[in-house]
Amino acid sequence: MFSALFPALTAGFRLWTAPIDAFQQGMAYSLDAVERSWLYLDAQRQRSNQYLAHTHDPAPNLLIYATDLLLDGRTLPRPVNYRLMRVHPPEGVRIDDAKRPFIIIDPRAGHGPGIGGFKADSELGVAMSAGHPCYFVSFLRYPEHGQTIEDVVDALSQFISHVRASHPEADSRPMVIGNCQAGWQLMMAAALAPEDVGPILIAGTPLSYWAGHRGGSPMRYTAGLTGGSWITTWLGDLGGGLFDGAWLVSNFESLNPANTWWQKQYALYARVDTEVPRYLNFERWWGGHVFSTREEMEYIVDNLFMGNRLTDNRITFRDGRTVDLRHVRSPVIVFCSEGDDITPPPQALGWLTDLYSDEDALRDNDQTVLYCVHDHTGHLGIFVSGDVSRRQHTEFTSNVDFIDVLPPGLYDVLPPGLYEASVQDSAPDTANPQWVEGTTLFTTVPRTFDELSARIDHREEDDRRFATVDGLSRLTHQAYTVWAQPYWRAMVTPPVADALRQCHPLRLGFTACSDHHPAAPLIKSAADHVRTDRHPVSSDNLFLAMETATAAHIVTALNQWRDQRDRLREAMFMALYGQHWLQRLVGVDPDASPVRPLPACEPPPDEFVPLHAGEITQRLYHVDHLDLVVRAMLYVFSAAPAIDERHFNALKALNAAHPSGGASLADLKQRIRCQAHLLTVVPDEAITALARPLVRLSAAQRKKDLAHLTTILTAGTPLDKQESHRLERIRRLFTAPSRTDDHSATTESSHD
Repeated sequence: MFSALFPALTAGFRLWTAPIDAFQQGMAYSLDAVERSWLYLDAQRQRSNQYLAHTHDPAPNLLIYATDLLLDGRTLPRPVNYRLMRVHPPEGVRIDDAKRPFIIIDPRAGHGPGIGGFKADSELGVAMSAGHPCYFVSFLRYPEHGQTIEDVVDALSQFISHVRASHPEADSRPMVIGNCQAGWQLMMAAALAPEDVGPILIAGTPLSYWAGHRGGSPMRYTAGLTGGSWITTWLGDLGGGLFDGAWLVSNFESLNPANTWWQKQYALYARVDTEVPRYLNFERWWGGHVFSTREEMEYIVDNLFMGNRLTDNRITFRDGRTVDLRHVRSPVIVFCSEGDDITPPPQALGWLTDLYSDEDALRDNDQTVLYCVHDHTGHLGIFVSGDVSRRQHTEFTSNVDFIDVLPPGLYDVLPPGLYEASVQDSAPDTANPQWVEGTTLFTTVPRTFDELSARIDHREEDDRRFATVDGLSRLTHQAYTVWAQPYWRAMVTPPVADALRQCHPLRLGFTACSDHHPAAPLIKSAADHVRTDRHPVSSDNLFLAMETATAAHIVTALNQWRDQRDRLREAMFMALYGQHWLQRLVGVDPDASPVRPLPACEPPPDEFVPLHAGEITQRLYHVDHLDLVVRAMLYVFSAAPAIDERHFNALKALNAAHPSGGASLADLKQRIRCQAHLLTVVPDEAITALARPLVRLSAAQRKKDLAHLTTILTAGTPLDKQESHRLERIRRLFTAPSRTDDHSATTESSHD
């Protein structure tokens, strides 16, 4: 009987003690909440002190690495506030100066420099870990008087040229990384001076500003809803000729109100025992507001955000040079993310369909482009996240030579020049793991422009709307400069401009809790006491669970409000700028097609002259063993659905193992492009022509070359039916009877 009553007695006891347990949990939670509050306030105090110290630094920088200043842009004929620095590796990391140098250019988009290397898992950290010499392009807080975007682009060209000249022993030209805003400046510099630039990585970089998906890409509507670029000029006038980067930062923050108003601060409060160092480190960069000249911002807004002139060759420098991105001769890696609401994939990739009509046009321009689309990371995560650096950026760095030698295209199977790169974890059963660097596998998949266009989702009616915004912007800007600007310039003296900057809401938030605040000593004393006798609540506390759930509901509510706001803004934009009367008013023909003439409708700027018969014959038959292997390899790979790093690593290893030391990377790249060009121009003859040089080789040499070729071709995934068929054709050519097996009859090149 007692055993039957025991469960009932136990339940009754728990019911009786439940209020006591809830009271104890409530008391424990209350104590923890008070302690977290003091620690949170102290973190805000440290943040304010850090901000004030950072703003008084004339050359702020967040790099965790020591640097040497090499070139100061202020000493150039056209002075700029940019600087080129050599980065010293951390202790234990050895740099090989014979390797390709890396140059990282930080964005000047309201924040200070250093985001490319402010922690170990960064673009700089990854490159130096691989042994590459690294350089960093930084900038000062204030621009030089009269500084323009054209001056900055020319300075970047001089920096890149200096780095290349500093490494005559390097096997390749520098790889240059441009983050966000720095990416389009880099592309302009590479188009105007392509001879010194190696592979280019543009991360989170908008190049096609009118592009975007309906229901997303909210930033592209901002300019139209504010009436044009006049507001940029007005803010520059309020700054006494300087545009305050805090306005750009506040614009970024408005995109994600849940994070700005709640999530970031709650994350600090909820994990205040461990979160403070990371929080302060990020806020040091986020609050390091820098300035641009009014002319720089007007140039950016008018030519890029409003006019979208970068991809239709309507940007001309003062000396008459036209910026044509088709002049870029380096492989371009475009890294973007579906989770990026500042630079969505259509804005990062739309320039390709603006400049090139199809894959053939890309090939005719001798251009290779890889794009890699992350599935969820945000804008900052593209070049800040440690996870992204450990995966994507590590693979970009370790496979930079593979990317550099990718041919602009083969003939009828492999879409010329356009690839999508993917990074996947290596599985335990991955074939030939000896050819995989690290724990991830880098794969390139050929893509067509039809596939690219589906991702971009270009709509001509949207172009017409944005062209209307551009036209209206010119009218409103002219009205402002005539009727209002003289009064603002007269009223805003330097002291007034400085006072207005100090009253910016973002600055007030950063400076409110510094040691100058009367309550600062109390906050510091209380926080120090809490740290010595901390009482954290247990993770299963009922009230802590309620707090976490409430915080999640607040985030959800703010996200829903943001989505509603963005949908309303898009609807307003589409309705207003879709009006035919407004389009006609600003000079846009509602029935015109296309809305703007694109370079894709024109021939490439440097269209290749076809080889004459004598040159083709020379290149077909006068080849050495490496040329034979490369041509046969490309022939088989032209039927492959994808090529990954294992194929190139096998080729590189076999080349390096040659008794003569093998071909240099530059020579190997030239050979690959030459043989790919032959396969493009004369595909059938290029393969049948292999018989003539092969017949002059000994059986032993042909057997050795075939073994090398087979190793390269089978280094990755198993060959499919079409690849196997092509390999069998190549095998018959290599095993055909030779003219003589005497080594004296072989015609071997100096490479062998």
